[in-house]
Amino acid sequence: QVQLVESGGGSVQAGGSLRLSCAASRYTYSIKRYGWFRQPPGKEREGVAAIFTSGGSTYYADSVKGRFTVSQANAKNTVYLQMNSLKPEDTAMYYCAAGPEYGYSLRSQNYNYWGQGTQVTVSS
Repeated sequence: QVQLVESGGGSVQAGGSLRLSCAASRYTYSIKRYGWFRQPPGKEREGVAAIFTSGGSTYYADSVKGRFTVSQANAKNTVYLQMNSLKPEDTAMYYCAAGPEYGYSLRSQNYNYWGQGTQVTVSS
């Protein structure tokens, strides 16, 4: 099955930037959409951004619009989440997900495959 590995998390001060990467392997031809999700401590997982592998359409949660950018490499086996102007409330475990193209893009139930996550901590 598809395997996803995230990297790029870390600690940063408010206003700083980080770029997360998600590398996909095995059966990547089946991936029609990638999503980025996050789960703050003690809270539910929420959708952050998504990108369709064909055409590159993107979607963002209102909380990150204008600050985060999702993109994919030409080979479409790697996706990125560029996070700028980070805020303490962005602190969370960030997960990469992959799946089919149907359903609401920021709904976790619409994704079949998940990475292990990478921690992002933003200090004030």
